[in-house]
Amino acid sequence: MSKQPKKTSNEPASIGVARMLEDGTITLFIRAEGPGSVRGDALLTYERAHPEYATVLKHVGGLQIGEEKPVPPWT
Repeated sequence: MSKQPKKTSNEPASIGVARMLEDGTITLFIRAEGPGSVRGDALLTYERAHPEYATVLKHVGGLQIGEEKPVPPWT
């Protein structure tokens, strides 16, 4: 059973989508929203050699090649 971060009443259940590519690279397409209509989108890429690769993989609850999962908010 994976431990998910606690969600506050104002936090979304997901901030984006994680996907594992054929070579094991993880991509995150995430969105941040602020007051009013302030929004920011980002595409982050983590190759296997990236220092944060294992942390990102654990945060999304693991991924298999070709799999997509929602990204929970970081606390």
